[in-house]
Amino acid sequence: DYELCEEWGHLYPVPREDLINLHREHLLHLLEMGDMEKALQLLQRIEDPGVCLAISEQSLDQHPNLAASHFLADYLTAHFYASLTTARRNEIQALYIGSKMLLTLPELSRGNYFHLSSRPLLMLEQLLMNMKVDWVAVAVQTLHQLLAGQEIGFTVEDIDSLLSKYAEKALNFPFTLKEKRS
Repeated sequence: DYELCEEWGHLYPVPREDLINLHREHLLHLLEMGDMEKALQLLQRIEDPGVCLAISEQSLDQHPNLAASHFLADYLTAHFYASLTTARRNEIQALYIGSKMLLTLPELSRGNYFHLSSRPLLMLEQLLMNMKVDWVAVAVQTLHQLLAGQEIGFTVEDIDSLLSKYAEKALNFPFTLKEKRS
C-alpha cells in the first residue's frame, strides 16, 4: 500500500505534509520489520533533501525500537550533519552513542535501560548504581571509542569523573574500624 501511495504521489500533486507523513509511516514500518536495506532505499529515493530530513527527524522523534533509533541517528549524522543545529546534533549523537551502548548490554536487559538511550552518561550511572560492573566495563570501552574527536555535550573526562565518584563511594565506609586487642 505504501508503494502504491508513493507511485500516486509521483503522478499527482500531493501536499508536502502528506508526502512527509506517508514516507515517515512507510519508513517506520520498514524499520519495525527490521528491513534496514529497504528503509535506506526509501530514503535514497526521496529527491528533496528537506523532505528527507523532515522524515528522518520525525521518525526519530517517534522513539522507535532500538535498532531503528540507531539507524536513524546514524543516517541523520551521516547525511544531514551540517543542516542540524548544534543542540539537535548533540541530541542525535547522544542517542546514537546511547543506542550503541545499549547494544553492548545483554539482550534481555536492554529494555530496562532503553528509556535512557538519549542520555548515555545517565545510563552509565544507572549501570553503576545497579552494580553491573562487567557491563560498565564494556560500555566505557565503547564510549571511549565513540567519543574520539566528537563533541556531544560530554567528554571522556566526564566519564572518568563519574567512575571516580562511584569508586570513591564504593570505598567509603560509614563506620570506623576498631582494632581488636587480644
